[in-house]
Amino acid sequence: MRDFPEGFLFGSSTAAHQVEGGNFNNDWWAWEHAPYTTCVASSGDAIDQWHRYEEDFELLTSLGQNAHRMSLEWSRIEPAPGEFSAAALEHYRRVLGALEQHGLTPFVTLHHFTLPRWLAERGGWLAPDAVELFARYTERVAAALGDLMTFAATINEPQIVALMGYRQGLFPPGLRNPIQFARVTGRLIEAHAAAVQAVKSGKGDPQAGVCLQLPAFEPARPEDPGCVAACAELVHAMEDVYLEELAGDWVGVQYYTRQRVDPAFAEGFAPAPRGATLTQMGWEIHPEGLHRAIASAARAGSGLRDRERHRHGRRCAARRVHARPSRPGGARARRRRRRARLPLLVLVRQLRVGGGLSPHFRDDRDRSRGRIAARRAAQRAWLRGARAHGISQCFYGR
Repeated sequence: MRDFPEGFLFGSSTAAHQVEGGNFNNDWWAWEHAPYTTCVASSGDAIDQWHRYEEDFELLTSLGQNAHRMSLEWSRIEPAPGEFSAAALEHYRRVLGALEQHGLTPFVTLHHFTLPRWLAERGGWLAPDAVELFARYTERVAAALGDLMTFAATINEPQIVALMGYRQGLFPPGLRNPIQFARVTGRLIEAHAAAVQAVKSGKGDPQAGVCLQLPAFEPARPEDPGCVAACAELVHAMEDVYLEELAGDWVGVQYYTRQRVDPAFAEGFAPAPRGATLTQMGWEIHPEGLHRAIASAARAGSGLRDRERHRHGRRCAARRVHARPSRPGGARARRRRRRARLPLLVLVRQLRVGGGLSPHFRDDRDRSRGRIAARRAAQRAWLRGARAHGISQCFYGR
């Protein structure tokens, strides 16, 4: 990590439903247990982070991380319409306090894929008052927790929420309707803007933004006008509409892979080129696309401050993570290390050339409450005055 500037924030990212366990009151729990979906197992107890967050944060600190991105579970905070759980909010206050005590700068995601069941039963993001309900929930969270949220992400990957849930049918509610996909896209953009305002109305001075997935879209057959047009249409629907006049203080770039657009295939994408190296998820490892994603967001005038790369098949906590462990010196372990370094090399390249790097946070991991408060005040003062585009955070997550 010696190539990263001093104060660079480097951490792990999680979603509440993936790690807390027992989130049975949301749409994903219902989806996992429905016989007609592609889910093969229930999230169940997950890694029991609802009870073991202190252990997890100690593990993160021991790995040299100085930031952590987590999400709040809406269905715990508002288990019934208009009924807010003081106990759940107090629990998350303890969690955020523990992050601070471990020297981990908090990034808090307000919506990471899951909806309360009561909202899903009313149509989810297609419900007429979905935007207002999300803003109400965000306002209540900001009033209770805003002073502990250095950064607040309104929605994780809204394009994926719309695409997978309303066009491809792989996420709840399992629809395959292009018209509904377009409607939900508009709703999510409105919901983000409303949530930014709600965050600003609460305690403290959290910096609000959104986390977008920006794949490297390419026409699989660049000589075919139809293939090129299909790629341009997808880029507009998945990127341009979100980056245009984006509300908030920052945008998170989440990059996974290259996607070769080809309408000749049933799912709209051609497979990875022959011989390409794949992840455990079967996705092509294409680190060059990370530079493109960062540059795309920066050109859009988005005030790029957050960057996340997901490594699939692993969780942020060090326990119970590898289904197929490998020997430290084995060939599989060496391949994993080489693959892991590729995106970091691209990131270093972005920092050195063309990144428009902004000033960075200093994190000395001092556990003193007074020092922590002073550090948070200094961070906020810098953020209020920052105007340049750049990267100041990096997260590994799932």
